[in-house]
Amino acid sequence: MEQDQAPQHGLSSCYRHPGVETGIRCTRCERPICPDCMVEASVGFQCRECVRSGSGTGHGAAAARPRNIAGGPLTAGDPHLVTKVLIGANALVFLAGLFVADFVDRTLLIGLAYDLQLGRVIGVADGEWYRMVTSVFLHQEVWHIGFNMLGLWVLGGPLEAAFGRVRYLALFLLSGLAGSALTYVVAAPNQGSLGASGAVFGLMGATFVMVRRLRYDLRPVLGLIALNVLITVVFRDTIAWEAHLGGLVAGAVIAYGLVSGPRERRPVVQWGVCALVLVATVVMTVMRTAALS
Repeated sequence: MEQDQAPQHGLSSCYRHPGVETGIRCTRCERPICPDCMVEASVGFQCRECVRSGSGTGHGAAAARPRNIAGGPLTAGDPHLVTKVLIGANALVFLAGLFVADFVDRTLLIGLAYDLQLGRVIGVADGEWYRMVTSVFLHQEVWHIGFNMLGLWVLGGPLEAAFGRVRYLALFLLSGLAGSALTYVVAAPNQGSLGASGAVFGLMGATFVMVRRLRYDLRPVLGLIALNVLITVVFRDTIAWEAHLGGLVAGAVIAYGLVSGPRERRPVVQWGVCALVLVATVVMTVMRTAALS
């Protein structure tokens, strides 16, 4: 810290402008500051350096970083990184389904059934819990993955920027798992399901919550959701509507938790809601397994 300049009238000199006398000191660092260096604060004045470093807010510099709607610090680099990784993962799984023998049969969501090709009992109820996750990334038709990846790109990019990478990834995965869990509970045990659309519907539910929170026009989002619900109802015999419904509800609930609650306790609320959705998913899965066993 610079030494105060010798004053002519018993006053200290501004640390940035030697020779300019002042009787005001920064309330944070206590260095003397002249009127040109003062920044008004809730209590007294701070110097420009303390304000720039964030200490003028009463918190550390990290607390003064720009933050997204969920309260997390903005991340540097590609704002759509996780969305691109998820699209890449879906594409790789789709290619594996085309070129790897029995890949789809070994990874799709099914409760309990006897597979003639494999010659054994398969399904989540038989201990193949991984199917709850693998089915979230599984597609079998070009049009299916095309529509889902378009929806992931259109909806996922803004949500990733709004919620941050970690929260956005949690939203995607938990929505997909919730869709798988509802399918596992409601669908026939021997009915195979590709649950990839459940996660995308979760993004739809989250988009609705975010748009409402920002007070934007809800009509485009409502139109998108209504169109997809209509398609689900019309083609319910060939579409896993259970995954769509489970993902939509879970995505909306998680997004509400991400943007709600007092700021000082927001992380607790956010991860608490995510934990509740995960627990509900696990409980539904365990209960259905017990019923089928």
